[in-house]
Amino acid sequence: MDLHADTMTGRKRIAVVTGGCGFLGSHLTDRLLAAGFRVIGIDNLVTGSPRNIEHLAGNVDFEFVEHDVSRFIEVPGEVEIVFHFASPASPIDYLELPIQTLKVGGLGTHNALGLARAKEAAFFLASTSEVYGDPLVHPQTEDYWGNVNPIGVRGVYDEAKRYAEALTMAYHRSHGIDTKIVRIFNTYGPRMRLDDGRVVPAFIGQALRGEPLTIFGDGSQTRSFCYVDDLIEGIYRLSQSAYHEPVNLGNPREMTIREFAEAVLELTGASLPLVHQGLPADDPKVRRPDISRAKSVLQWEPKVAFEEGLQKTLDYFRAYVDRAQGSLRVKK
Repeated sequence: MDLHADTMTGRKRIAVVTGGCGFLGSHLTDRLLAAGFRVIGIDNLVTGSPRNIEHLAGNVDFEFVEHDVSRFIEVPGEVEIVFHFASPASPIDYLELPIQTLKVGGLGTHNALGLARAKEAAFFLASTSEVYGDPLVHPQTEDYWGNVNPIGVRGVYDEAKRYAEALTMAYHRSHGIDTKIVRIFNTYGPRMRLDDGRVVPAFIGQALRGEPLTIFGDGSQTRSFCYVDDLIEGIYRLSQSAYHEPVNLGNPREMTIREFAEAVLELTGASLPLVHQGLPADDPKVRRPDISRAKSVLQWEPKVAFEEGLQKTLDYFRAYVDRAQGSLRVKK
Protein backbone atom coordinates (compact mmCIF):
# COMPACT_ATOMS: atom_id res chain seq x y z
CA MET A 1 0.00 0.00 0.00
CA ASP A 2 1.28 3.46 -0.92
CA LEU A 3 0.95 5.51 2.24
CA HIS A 4 2.24 8.78 0.80
CA ALA A 5 0.00 11.76 0.20
CA ASP A 6 -2.06 11.43 -2.97
CA THR A 7 -0.20 13.81 -5.28
CA MET A 8 -2.80 13.42 -8.02
CA THR A 9 -5.63 14.91 -5.93
CA GLY A 10 -3.70 16.69 -3.19
CA ARG A 11 -5.79 14.79 -0.66
CA LYS A 12 -4.04 14.06 2.60
CA ARG A 13 -3.98 10.50 3.75
CA ILE A 14 -5.10 10.08 7.35
CA ALA A 15 -3.21 8.19 10.03
CA VAL A 16 -4.47 7.51 13.54
CA VAL A 17 -1.83 7.13 16.26
CA THR A 18 -3.00 5.77 19.62
CA GLY A 19 -0.64 6.75 22.41
CA GLY A 20 0.09 9.87 20.37
CA CYS A 21 1.41 11.84 23.38
CA GLY A 22 3.85 9.12 24.36
CA PHE A 23 7.59 8.97 23.77
CA LEU A 24 7.36 6.90 20.60
CA GLY A 25 3.88 7.96 19.50
CA SER A 26 4.88 11.63 19.37
CA HIS A 27 8.03 10.92 17.36
CA LEU A 28 6.03 8.75 14.97
CA THR A 29 3.53 11.59 14.56
CA ASP A 30 6.36 13.93 13.54
CA ARG A 31 7.60 11.40 10.97
CA LEU A 32 4.14 10.93 9.49
CA LEU A 33 3.52 14.66 9.25
CA ALA A 34 6.87 15.09 7.50
CA ALA A 35 5.77 12.42 5.00
CA GLY A 36 2.61 14.35 4.15
CA PHE A 37 0.03 12.67 6.35
CA ARG A 38 -2.71 14.23 8.38
CA VAL A 39 -2.47 12.67 11.85
CA ILE A 40 -5.09 12.12 14.53
CA GLY A 41 -3.38 11.45 17.85
CA ILE A 42 -5.34 9.70 20.60
CA ASP A 43 -4.15 9.49 24.19
CA ASN A 44 -5.71 9.34 27.66
CA LEU A 45 -2.61 11.06 29.14
CA VAL A 46 -2.09 8.41 31.83
CA THR A 47 1.58 8.03 30.87
CA GLY A 48 1.76 10.33 27.83
CA SER A 49 2.42 14.05 28.15
CA PRO A 50 0.93 17.02 26.25
CA ARG A 51 4.46 18.46 26.35
CA ASN A 52 5.45 15.91 23.69
CA ILE A 53 3.08 17.43 21.15
CA GLU A 54 3.15 21.10 22.18
CA HIS A 55 5.33 21.89 19.16
CA LEU A 56 2.40 20.82 16.95
CA ALA A 57 0.06 23.52 18.23
CA GLY A 58 -1.46 25.28 15.25
CA ASN A 59 -0.48 22.54 12.78
CA VAL A 60 -3.58 22.09 10.61
CA ASP A 61 -2.57 18.53 9.78
CA PHE A 62 -2.60 17.37 13.39
CA GLU A 63 -5.54 16.78 15.68
CA PHE A 64 -5.39 15.56 19.27
CA VAL A 65 -8.22 13.62 20.90
CA GLU A 66 -8.12 12.79 24.61
CA HIS A 67 -9.63 9.32 24.87
CA ASP A 68 -9.05 5.92 26.48
CA VAL A 69 -8.78 3.42 23.64
CA SER A 70 -9.93 0.64 25.97
CA ARG A 71 -13.32 2.13 25.12
CA PHE A 72 -14.85 2.20 21.63
CA ILE A 73 -12.90 4.40 19.19
CA GLU A 74 -14.84 6.60 16.80
CA VAL A 75 -13.08 8.64 14.13
CA PRO A 76 -15.03 10.45 11.39
CA GLY A 77 -14.05 10.25 7.75
CA GLU A 78 -11.52 8.13 5.96
CA VAL A 79 -8.48 6.56 7.59
CA GLU A 80 -5.55 4.97 5.76
CA ILE A 81 -3.70 3.38 8.67
CA VAL A 82 -4.10 2.91 12.42
CA PHE A 83 -0.93 2.81 14.52
CA HIS A 84 -1.62 1.23 17.92
CA PHE A 85 1.07 2.56 20.28
CA ALA A 86 -1.06 3.10 23.39
CA SER A 87 0.24 1.26 26.45
CA PRO A 88 2.28 1.83 29.58
CA ALA A 89 5.73 0.74 28.47
CA SER A 90 8.06 1.00 31.46
CA PRO A 91 8.10 -1.38 34.44
CA ILE A 92 7.33 1.41 36.90
CA ASP A 93 4.17 2.21 34.92
CA TYR A 94 2.80 -1.24 34.18
CA LEU A 95 3.54 -2.48 37.69
CA GLU A 96 1.52 0.45 39.04
CA LEU A 97 -1.19 0.07 36.37
CA PRO A 98 -1.45 -3.70 35.81
CA ILE A 99 -5.15 -3.86 34.93
CA GLN A 100 -5.02 -0.81 32.67
CA THR A 101 -2.01 -2.37 30.91
CA LEU A 102 -3.91 -5.59 30.27
CA LYS A 103 -6.97 -3.66 29.12
CA VAL A 104 -5.12 -1.51 26.61
CA GLY A 105 -3.32 -4.59 25.27
CA GLY A 106 -6.58 -6.53 24.98
CA LEU A 107 -9.56 -4.20 24.66
CA GLY A 108 -7.49 -1.37 23.23
CA THR A 109 -6.01 -3.57 20.52
CA HIS A 110 -9.46 -4.98 19.74
CA ASN A 111 -10.92 -1.48 19.42
CA ALA A 112 -8.05 -0.23 17.28
CA LEU A 113 -8.36 -3.26 15.00
CA GLY A 114 -12.09 -2.67 14.85
CA LEU A 115 -11.45 0.89 13.70
CA ALA A 116 -9.05 -0.32 11.02
CA ARG A 117 -11.58 -2.89 9.82
CA ALA A 118 -14.43 -0.36 9.74
CA LYS A 119 -12.31 2.10 7.75
CA GLU A 120 -10.75 -0.59 5.53
CA ALA A 121 -7.43 0.73 6.78
CA ALA A 122 -4.08 -0.87 7.48
CA PHE A 123 -3.20 -1.67 11.08
CA PHE A 124 0.19 -1.37 12.76
CA LEU A 125 0.87 -2.90 16.18
CA ALA A 126 3.67 -1.66 18.41
CA SER A 127 4.74 -4.85 20.16
CA THR A 128 7.88 -5.35 22.21
CA SER A 129 10.94 -7.47 22.80
CA GLU A 130 9.28 -8.34 26.11
CA VAL A 131 7.28 -11.00 24.25
CA TYR A 132 10.54 -12.99 24.45
CA GLY A 133 10.53 -12.74 28.26
CA ASP A 134 13.78 -13.83 29.91
CA PRO A 135 15.07 -15.43 26.71
CA LEU A 136 16.75 -18.80 26.41
CA VAL A 137 17.77 -17.97 22.82
CA HIS A 138 20.33 -15.25 22.16
CA PRO A 139 20.19 -13.06 20.16
CA GLN A 140 16.41 -13.13 19.76
CA THR A 141 14.94 -13.94 16.37
CA GLU A 142 11.31 -13.44 15.40
CA ASP A 143 10.65 -17.17 15.26
CA TYR A 144 11.56 -17.61 18.95
CA TRP A 145 8.40 -18.12 21.06
CA GLY A 146 9.86 -16.72 24.26
CA ASN A 147 10.21 -17.62 27.93
CA VAL A 148 7.52 -15.65 29.78
CA ASN A 149 6.08 -16.10 33.27
CA PRO A 150 2.36 -15.46 32.63
CA ILE A 151 1.51 -14.92 36.30
CA GLY A 152 4.61 -12.94 37.28
CA VAL A 153 4.53 -9.22 37.97
CA ARG A 154 5.83 -8.47 34.47
CA GLY A 155 3.30 -10.80 32.88
CA VAL A 156 0.69 -8.01 32.68
CA TYR A 157 2.82 -6.29 30.03
CA ASP A 158 4.40 -9.32 28.38
CA GLU A 159 1.16 -11.23 27.98
CA ALA A 160 -0.81 -8.13 26.95
CA LYS A 161 1.57 -7.70 24.03
CA ARG A 162 1.60 -11.41 23.18
CA TYR A 163 -2.21 -11.38 23.14
CA ALA A 164 -2.19 -8.23 21.02
CA GLU A 165 0.03 -9.97 18.48
CA ALA A 166 -2.26 -13.01 18.40
CA LEU A 167 -5.33 -10.79 17.96
CA THR A 168 -3.64 -8.82 15.19
CA MET A 169 -2.80 -11.98 13.26
CA ALA A 170 -6.34 -13.30 13.81
CA TYR A 171 -7.77 -10.13 12.22
CA HIS A 172 -5.30 -10.49 9.37
CA ARG A 173 -6.22 -14.12 8.71
CA SER A 174 -9.96 -13.90 9.38
CA HIS A 175 -10.80 -10.43 8.07
CA GLY A 176 -7.99 -9.79 5.59
CA ILE A 177 -6.79 -6.69 7.46
CA ASP A 178 -3.45 -5.37 6.19
CA THR A 179 -1.51 -5.71 9.45
CA LYS A 180 2.08 -5.06 10.53
CA ILE A 181 3.77 -5.98 13.82
CA VAL A 182 6.98 -4.44 15.13
CA ARG A 183 8.81 -5.84 18.14
CA ILE A 184 10.57 -2.87 19.67
CA PHE A 185 13.78 -3.36 21.62
CA ASN A 186 15.16 -0.85 24.15
CA THR A 187 14.87 2.62 22.65
CA TYR A 188 16.02 5.93 24.07
CA GLY A 189 16.02 9.61 23.16
CA PRO A 190 14.31 12.96 23.77
CA ARG A 191 10.77 12.96 25.24
CA MET A 192 11.35 10.07 27.59
CA ARG A 193 10.20 10.80 31.15
CA LEU A 194 12.95 11.10 33.73
CA ASP A 195 10.71 9.28 36.22
CA ASP A 196 9.57 6.41 34.01
CA GLY A 197 11.95 3.92 35.60
CA ARG A 198 13.76 2.80 32.47
CA VAL A 199 17.51 2.61 32.70
CA VAL A 200 18.41 5.45 30.32
CA PRO A 201 16.44 8.25 32.02
CA ALA A 202 17.07 6.71 35.44
CA PHE A 203 20.86 6.87 35.11
CA ILE A 204 20.86 10.29 33.42
CA GLY A 205 18.52 11.68 36.08
CA GLN A 206 20.66 10.36 38.91
CA ALA A 207 23.83 11.72 37.29
CA LEU A 208 22.29 15.18 36.84
CA ARG A 209 21.14 15.18 40.47
CA GLY A 210 24.55 14.09 41.69
CA GLU A 211 23.14 10.86 43.13
CA PRO A 212 24.70 7.39 43.06
CA LEU A 213 23.63 5.36 40.04
CA THR A 214 21.42 2.44 41.07
CA ILE A 215 22.17 -0.87 39.39
CA PHE A 216 19.76 -3.75 39.89
CA GLY A 217 21.55 -7.04 40.32
CA ASP A 218 25.28 -7.24 39.66
CA GLY A 219 25.05 -5.19 36.44
CA SER A 220 26.05 -8.06 34.19
CA GLN A 221 22.64 -8.26 32.54
CA THR A 222 22.69 -6.87 29.02
CA ARG A 223 20.58 -4.53 26.94
CA SER A 224 20.79 -3.13 23.41
CA PHE A 225 19.96 0.56 23.01
CA CYS A 226 18.51 2.04 19.81
CA TYR A 227 18.19 5.78 19.26
CA VAL A 228 14.62 6.89 18.65
CA ASP A 229 15.22 8.39 15.18
CA ASP A 230 16.54 5.07 13.92
CA LEU A 231 13.60 3.16 15.39
CA ILE A 232 10.99 5.52 13.92
CA GLU A 233 12.54 5.22 10.47
CA GLY A 234 12.27 1.44 10.70
CA ILE A 235 8.66 1.71 11.86
CA TYR A 236 7.83 4.00 8.96
CA ARG A 237 9.40 1.63 6.45
CA LEU A 238 7.52 -1.32 7.90
CA SER A 239 4.26 0.63 7.72
CA GLN A 240 4.73 0.98 3.97
CA SER A 241 5.70 -2.64 3.36
CA ALA A 242 3.52 -5.60 2.51
CA TYR A 243 5.07 -7.69 5.29
CA HIS A 244 2.74 -9.17 7.92
CA GLU A 245 4.96 -11.23 10.22
CA PRO A 246 6.61 -9.62 13.28
CA VAL A 247 9.82 -7.66 12.68
CA ASN A 248 12.45 -6.91 15.32
CA LEU A 249 13.66 -3.32 15.41
CA GLY A 250 16.52 -2.37 17.68
CA ASN A 251 20.26 -1.91 17.84
CA PRO A 252 22.24 -5.17 17.98
CA ARG A 253 25.09 -3.49 19.85
CA GLU A 254 24.90 -5.14 23.27
CA MET A 255 26.31 -3.84 26.55
CA THR A 256 25.99 -4.65 30.21
CA ILE A 257 24.07 -2.36 32.52
CA ARG A 258 27.32 -1.60 34.32
CA GLU A 259 28.95 -0.56 31.05
CA PHE A 260 26.00 1.70 30.33
CA ALA A 261 26.24 3.31 33.77
CA GLU A 262 29.93 3.99 33.19
CA ALA A 263 29.14 5.55 29.79
CA VAL A 264 26.64 7.94 31.41
CA LEU A 265 29.18 8.96 34.06
CA GLU A 266 31.83 9.56 31.42
CA LEU A 267 29.50 11.66 29.29
CA THR A 268 28.23 13.78 32.18
CA GLY A 269 31.65 14.14 33.74
CA ALA A 270 30.17 13.04 37.06
CA SER A 271 32.20 11.14 39.63
CA LEU A 272 29.55 9.13 41.41
CA PRO A 273 29.43 5.69 43.01
CA LEU A 274 27.44 2.77 41.66
CA VAL A 275 25.11 1.15 44.19
CA HIS A 276 23.41 -2.20 43.82
CA GLN A 277 19.89 -3.36 44.64
CA GLY A 278 18.21 -6.72 44.18
CA LEU A 279 17.26 -7.77 40.66
CA PRO A 280 13.50 -7.36 40.01
CA ALA A 281 11.43 -10.50 39.48
CA ASP A 282 11.66 -12.00 35.97
CA ASP A 283 14.05 -9.27 34.81
CA PRO A 284 15.65 -10.44 31.53
CA LYS A 285 19.31 -11.41 31.84
CA VAL A 286 20.09 -10.71 28.19
CA ARG A 287 18.46 -8.74 25.41
CA ARG A 288 19.76 -8.30 21.86
CA PRO A 289 17.78 -8.29 18.63
CA ASP A 290 18.57 -10.30 15.56
CA ILE A 291 17.69 -7.73 12.88
CA SER A 292 18.33 -9.92 9.83
CA ARG A 293 14.66 -9.72 8.88
CA ALA A 294 14.60 -5.92 9.10
CA LYS A 295 17.73 -5.72 6.96
CA SER A 296 16.25 -8.05 4.34
CA VAL A 297 12.64 -6.81 4.26
CA LEU A 298 13.09 -3.11 5.04
CA GLN A 299 16.73 -2.47 4.09
CA TRP A 300 16.98 -1.02 7.58
CA GLU A 301 19.62 -0.95 10.27
CA PRO A 302 20.44 1.65 12.94
CA LYS A 303 22.70 4.52 11.90
CA VAL A 304 23.05 6.72 15.01
CA ALA A 305 26.07 5.85 17.13
CA PHE A 306 25.29 5.12 20.78
CA GLU A 307 27.51 7.96 22.01
CA GLU A 308 25.84 10.46 19.67
CA GLY A 309 22.35 9.41 20.68
CA LEU A 310 23.22 9.48 24.36
CA GLN A 311 24.58 13.03 24.05
CA LYS A 312 21.36 14.19 22.34
CA THR A 313 19.31 12.58 25.08
CA LEU A 314 21.41 14.16 27.81
CA ASP A 315 21.07 17.57 26.14
CA TYR A 316 17.30 17.16 26.09
CA PHE A 317 17.09 16.33 29.78
CA ARG A 318 19.44 19.13 30.75
CA ALA A 319 17.23 21.60 28.85
CA TYR A 320 14.18 20.59 30.87
CA VAL A 321 15.75 20.34 34.29
CA ASP A 322 14.43 22.78 36.86
CA ARG A 323 16.04 22.88 40.29
CA ALA A 324 13.97 25.81 41.58
CA GLN A 325 12.36 23.74 44.34
CA GLY A 326 15.48 21.79 45.17
CA SER A 327 14.39 18.63 43.38
CA LEU A 328 14.74 17.51 39.80
CA ARG A 329 11.63 17.73 37.68
CA VAL A 330 10.82 18.17 34.02
CA LYS A 331 9.19 21.46 33.09
CA LYS A 332 5.65 21.18 31.79
